[in-house]
Amino acid sequence: MMQLPPELVRTFTLEGKTAVITGAGSGIGREVARVLALAGAKIVATDINTSGLEETCGAIRTTGGAVGSRKVDVASKTEMEALADAALAESGRLDVWVNCAGIPSLHSILETKEEIAQQTIAVNMLGTYWGCMAAGRIMRERNGGSIINISSAGGAKPVPNLAIYGMTKAAVNSLTWTAAKEFGPMGIRVNAVAPGWVETPAISALFRDASGAIDEAQREKVIAMISEQSPLGRVGKVSDIAFAVLYLASEAGSFVTGQVVRVNGGESM
Repeated sequence: MMQLPPELVRTFTLEGKTAVITGAGSGIGREVARVLALAGAKIVATDINTSGLEETCGAIRTTGGAVGSRKVDVASKTEMEALADAALAESGRLDVWVNCAGIPSLHSILETKEEIAQQTIAVNMLGTYWGCMAAGRIMRERNGGSIINISSAGGAKPVPNLAIYGMTKAAVNSLTWTAAKEFGPMGIRVNAVAPGWVETPAISALFRDASGAIDEAQREKVIAMISEQSPLGRVGKVSDIAFAVLYLASEAGSFVTGQVVRVNGGESM
């Protein structure tokens, strides 16, 4: 097998860098943590789900990656600031911050309960805001870094029953653009990755029936419908998103900021 040219390796490596990933306990966040670790980054994996965090850390360590974990509620500004300080204290630097923590919400506007709306806004929107604030405060001291927010295709187009979720992701896009303007003079790049439909545990949970089991027939029906809408004829994989994050985190994306990278199989064309 041909070895990659050193120039290519240097461009994509994260060797010697520290990356914080929120929502790393499962799904896209877990795969982002795994891929960035493979690229050489020391990972600080965070989630409110401690059992999921343990599985993520175990998967990274089996491939020789360096990883630490911390239970964090991203909706808390105090906890996010403490996370940034801890990452800096443990590693001496903070290079990459991925705001991946999020929760899906499948409710029509007329049927959305207040507690669902508040929780979705607190995690998806404010959690990303506090993450950008915490990371930016640390990164400006060394005049450099990359912040990547996980948005969604739902933040750019109307989707029935995704109103509150789509609203929070539209806010993530807006925050990304503003943060890129504010942080650019400090050498900090801010971008977003907007996945299309990617099958994750959180998404699969939307298809639970009254007994709590996954309604496989309904899940397969939705996946088939979405696959038909994609020029590539499939739904996304968590690795599709993770490699887009790697590009933005590495030197390969050094001239990219203020962008929402739509990784959706061409559905948005």
